[in-house]
Amino acid sequence: MFLRLAEQHRQFVQDLVMNLQALATVLEQRGYLASCYTCGGQLNSASFMVSLGENHLIRFLVSDYGITWTEMRDDRELMKLEGAEAISQLQELANLVKYQIKPSDYRLAALQAS
Repeated sequence: MFLRLAEQHRQFVQDLVMNLQALATVLEQRGYLASCYTCGGQLNSASFMVSLGENHLIRFLVSDYGITWTEMRDDRELMKLEGAEAISQLQELANLVKYQIKPSDYRLAALQAS
């Protein structure tokens, strides 16, 4: 049973890394500064970053050890989430792509929500 769970977890991490790579590519095409770096060819970890405007940065890390979402503004950490909460926040970011929100529009919406 545990070997099966370990393999499912590895597969989950690989799928998540591939999706992060695709998201970074699409975000770049939409005008965001975004990147996704992986170590090795096995896709067992990734560091994803995107700039949402002036001094507003999102960092998403995934590996066998865990998943974290960190949001920073002006070099200060605003929010740090782990696990399922981090993945939910990633879905919000993916919605930017899905609904074709431009970086400047996102900044305006974020400011209005504050």
